[in-house]
Amino acid sequence: MGDFRRIADRIADDIATGRLRPGQQLPPQRWFARRHRIAPSTAGRVYGELVRRGLVVGEVGRGTFVRAAPPVGQARALVETATAAPVNLELNYPCAPGQSELLAPALAPLLRPDMLTEAVRPAPADGTAAARAAAAGLLALPGWRPDPGRFLFTGNARQAIAAALASLARPGCRVGVEELTYPLVKEIAARLGIVLVPIAGDGEGLRPDALAAAHRAAPLSALYLQPALHNPTSLATSERRMGELARQAQDLDLPVVEDRIWSFLRPDPDATPLAAHAPGLTLVVDGLSKRVAPGLTVGFLVVPPQRVEAVADAVRSGGWSAGRFALEAAVRWAGDGTVARLVAAKRADAARRQRLLAARLDGFTVRTDPHGYFAWWELPAPWRADTFTAAAAAHGVAVTPGTAFTVDPHRTPDAVRLGLASAGEEELARSLEVLAGIARGVGPG
Repeated sequence: MGDFRRIADRIADDIATGRLRPGQQLPPQRWFARRHRIAPSTAGRVYGELVRRGLVVGEVGRGTFVRAAPPVGQARALVETATAAPVNLELNYPCAPGQSELLAPALAPLLRPDMLTEAVRPAPADGTAAARAAAAGLLALPGWRPDPGRFLFTGNARQAIAAALASLARPGCRVGVEELTYPLVKEIAARLGIVLVPIAGDGEGLRPDALAAAHRAAPLSALYLQPALHNPTSLATSERRMGELARQAQDLDLPVVEDRIWSFLRPDPDATPLAAHAPGLTLVVDGLSKRVAPGLTVGFLVVPPQRVEAVADAVRSGGWSAGRFALEAAVRWAGDGTVARLVAAKRADAARRQRLLAARLDGFTVRTDPHGYFAWWELPAPWRADTFTAAAAAHGVAVTPGTAFTVDPHRTPDAVRLGLASAGEEELARSLEVLAGIARGVGPG
């Protein structure tokens, strides 16, 4: 056992002294074993030990690479505030200026003893009549107004996704998703024992022919997708494609979980959800975490009539019910115009941040939307997602590697997602400049 650690120590020394440079690929394990006259299993332990120490990273189908580190003497040149607190562009929680002052008035009446007694009681899965009416008003569009009688409520949108999938797919069942998908959906699927199947897309959204092919290969139990401001690419599925997907879902009799958590940022009043095209098959997920605040939130589920009871059972059995206090607050925020004011403020905030992004990353390949709060940055060669993420972290900026969003373990996109919402605007501008400097001037070698 000690032999493989001694060999790992020698490789670690080579990394520390620069003989092995950030981004450099280690030889395949069988070659490494022959060179060091050790068994292939021992070579595997060496590589495993180097991964454990955080010195290298293994990418399925590509090999093992030395992780990036800040080049000696260059860190301060790239980021003047080398001692400042790290800036987290992984988190993505928008907060409008003056948000707390807007939220406080509606909460004050709920703190009276007579109101608080009722507000702290558990809420049923279908909430209250007032909550259903308020939620229906928030989600309504000119081409779609959800029936208040089809609403269920959870603690947040993530729980709404979990309840929807749990009601549609048993352990071992297959659920289609976009090739790049929300990382927490991967975690939810793993906990539920669901197999996620990546479905190819194009510039208009998920491809109906690819969906049909995946279903023919082995039946799908459901489809999960984000057609409005897709996370991480910001893609908005076209109206034409929405209709095509709806027809394909109807032909396959395939339930669809439509995640619309970021849709409030898009100002187009004519954009209709998939639920407007296929109301009998579509379960809509939305919530208040992005519109309002992540700490006191509610998840919404709009469910076809024949599935309401099954989804309500999933909400109850999962312990995912919304708190009545949060429901009461949501009703008041919707009724007094607070949510509408926050949405307007966050749309303006997102537009400002998109302008910062466009200016700082001009010349790079960035997929985003002028109304969105995130961006998908396809990195310039020779950067890979992991080495760039490590280099960014060494310079005080946290970003999300593209592999966090991939469903196919053999796909390792050389891209990172940038969350634009959580950092202050000055911090964001400075961080984007740092990242651009790393990409342009400090290649992994």
